[in-house]
Amino acid sequence: MDIHRCRFVPYPTSAINAVAFSCSQLTGRRNPNLVRLAIGRANGDIEIWNPLGGQWHQESILHGGKDRSIDGLVWVTEPDRLLSDGRRIQGRLRLFSIGYTSTVTEWDLEKRRPKKQATGTHGDIWCLGVQPLEDSAKSTKTAKGGSSAPKTQKLVAGTIDGSLVLYSIEDGDLRFDRVLVHSTSKKTRFVSICFQKRNIVVVGCSDSSIRIYDIRSGHLLRRMTLGSDLAGGAKEIIVWCVKCLPNEDIVSGDSTGQVCIWDGKTYSQAQRLQSHKQDVLSLAVSADGSTVLSGGMDRRTALHRKTSGTSTRWATIWHRRYHGHDVKTMTSFESEQDGVSAPTRTRSRDGEPSSAFASPSDTTPDERPRARLIASWWDREVHIWRLQKPLKDIVNETGVDADVTKNRKLLAREANITSASINSNGSLLVVSTTSDIKAFHLTAIPDPTMDELKIAKIDVPLSVAALGAERLKISPDNQWICVVQECNRVSLLRVSNGSEPDDMPVISHKAVRLHRLKRDIPKHVAFGGLGEYERSVTQIAFSPDAKMLAVADVAGYIDTWIVHGPASALQNGVNGDAQDDGSSSESDSDDSEDESADIDPAPVAWARNPNAALLPKLRNAPTLLSFSDHIPSGNTESTDDQDDYVLFAATAKPQILFLHPTIGGITPWSRRNPTNRLPIEFRNIRDLVKGAIWSGDRIWMYGNTFVAMLDLSQDVAEDTPDESSALVLQDNQLDQSKKRKRGPDTGAGNKMKRGAAGPTKVEHFKNGKSEALNLERRATDPMDTDEQSQPGEDSDEDDSDSEPRGELALKRKAERQQQKAAQSGQGIGFWHTLKYRPIMGIVPLSGPEEEEKETNGLAVTSTANGQASRKTLEVALVERPLWEADTPDRYLGEGDYE
Repeated sequence: MDIHRCRFVPYPTSAINAVAFSCSQLTGRRNPNLVRLAIGRANGDIEIWNPLGGQWHQESILHGGKDRSIDGLVWVTEPDRLLSDGRRIQGRLRLFSIGYTSTVTEWDLEKRRPKKQATGTHGDIWCLGVQPLEDSAKSTKTAKGGSSAPKTQKLVAGTIDGSLVLYSIEDGDLRFDRVLVHSTSKKTRFVSICFQKRNIVVVGCSDSSIRIYDIRSGHLLRRMTLGSDLAGGAKEIIVWCVKCLPNEDIVSGDSTGQVCIWDGKTYSQAQRLQSHKQDVLSLAVSADGSTVLSGGMDRRTALHRKTSGTSTRWATIWHRRYHGHDVKTMTSFESEQDGVSAPTRTRSRDGEPSSAFASPSDTTPDERPRARLIASWWDREVHIWRLQKPLKDIVNETGVDADVTKNRKLLAREANITSASINSNGSLLVVSTTSDIKAFHLTAIPDPTMDELKIAKIDVPLSVAALGAERLKISPDNQWICVVQECNRVSLLRVSNGSEPDDMPVISHKAVRLHRLKRDIPKHVAFGGLGEYERSVTQIAFSPDAKMLAVADVAGYIDTWIVHGPASALQNGVNGDAQDDGSSSESDSDDSEDESADIDPAPVAWARNPNAALLPKLRNAPTLLSFSDHIPSGNTESTDDQDDYVLFAATAKPQILFLHPTIGGITPWSRRNPTNRLPIEFRNIRDLVKGAIWSGDRIWMYGNTFVAMLDLSQDVAEDTPDESSALVLQDNQLDQSKKRKRGPDTGAGNKMKRGAAGPTKVEHFKNGKSEALNLERRATDPMDTDEQSQPGEDSDEDDSDSEPRGELALKRKAERQQQKAAQSGQGIGFWHTLKYRPIMGIVPLSGPEEEEKETNGLAVTSTANGQASRKTLEVALVERPLWEADTPDRYLGEGDYE
């Protein structure tokens, strides 16, 4: 495989200003599937992450507006409700944000856009807190006394002009209530906020004080002062963060680098901890109140704990420098099973602030060399780059000291981009925001001395473009654009291409609306917690011949549609409006204007796949959907019932599945090779599968730090008791030596060797010839990916292959696999590397070239034309080393240097 290592694509990082978990502790009846982490960035985006027991899957991004920033986030959980049948509906989750303006915004998680906004007569909001609900024990006691416990909550905001304001969120609404407190001093700013009790709020100020207010009346209960700053410092101390412990004690962090502990009953200072050399910007508290984490401008993260004994003294246990910049915000989450603490720095370098994609060029001889393009987008910009020549050609022409920086060129850019897609020949670019969709025609300038692109705008139907889109995808045949709007509304736009390469495409004014299957989701799940958010479409995939479309949502449901017959037979004579299973797909456009100008030379209809309901539900949210390049023959008389598309699905848990979508089931390879049988090197990779490239029977998968290959023409080799399980085997042998021994392979206490019962011979008939396959008897459920294979199981391979752990052992194991594969006449079934990181994207470039022999098992077999031939795959691998990331300047304190 020829790889272009592209490091010239910019990697703009956006500062993380706010982080918030939907709940701080998982107890009682709380559903663990409702735990989410919201991350607010300086570019106005909010990322929604699912912890998934440490896998950390980014489910969606709520794109912000231009010149906006997210500087504060809070989750509100509404009270639970009881249905008439006794079932409990989890309280609805609501997300609110501020951005150093006078506006509070509520976000619609289902539609991924702002839902409501409210503002009042006050200055910019610097901090935001949510009033807690009454404790269940106290509410029960109050109910027995004759009065019901309050079930409403309010938002309390602190402003730059020293005001404390209330916002009402009753009945799903958001509105300004009143100004509770207004400071008489012009220098006082309310910087941080937290609740000590339901009606008692603690406010950190910029005038060396912490104020305690009763929000029912607005009375100032106590003012705690920190004195003046240290010698040579500022006159006033800024209290950047405040937190309350379960015992109602207060913890504060200020601009002197000190963490202060305050008695929650007497409101007096109990202790000071000088744990940072610069300002303390963030605090996180454990659920039991025994641990406090602090982050500061000096890039340190410090851990504080209560000392043993009767005294309530605190001590700094340790401090670490996990981050390259100041730790501005921090949050924590704990459950009864395991605790997760998530301190987050302000400048994130290991996230995914950008996306990169490219398109393979057509291999027709008369095609112009214009399709070696890479389009990368982030925030509100899209950049188009051209890889002019392969690196080996540049070296051959100019020598070893070739200037590889000339192998690219920034051709064009466009603003306000939230999603983008480019077609296979590089002539059509479609971009979208949350409120608009734009399409552009890219053509090369005829002048050979100019390496530039000519960009022309293409009209998009106003009824579709006005709604914007969360995701876009152009089909491989360049005739369809799949548009996902309002998170779960799937539509198709027809693209008519001219006869000449430079003819501008025409987008149909009628959109085909595709209806998804109605799933049997209980009411207490559909109307509580996250609501319809889990039905949001996150993945789109077209089949290689563009005759099948598949989408998947956060819940793990997969919907598929196929191209069905002539339009008149299925659409009641209406062009662009498909029927499926008796229910017609409604058209998104009611405009009949300019329909005569709509060019649609080959009208087709899309219908729901008849076996769509048979596809299994994925266990977790999918991270990838991808079709192989195999195209079914379409012969209805064929006896091979497996002649179907192959759809690859990867989830965040992880789960690796290969599906036959038309048949509605799992492929035989996936049944014989469940996830727990994949090589231990692949199962130990913590990063999620983000993309895949197909070439014949081989699939190349990649994540943030790895590239892996699976050959579906052969089963995965069994794990041997080698370096990956040597230590486990030693422990097992020690345990077994203490137990009563039984006869070998009897099954009466010892595990039988795999294959001891003999293989099962299955005979398949294909094209009149018999092919015998030996399939092992396996008791493992092919859908059960949570069960891990036992490293102590016996294997048919020689135990002499066992070697110590380490990179050398892994290299030797790979060499042994290559030798065994060469002896058996087969290629390597699995290969992986951790050489490239972090990987932003891998995409195929122009058509593969013929190669005489396979080198190191990296050549691929292309079967797109029905004839297997050994070819070389050419891809562009976009990576950006962390040390080359363009990040803002950081604060350098005493003893620091670049």
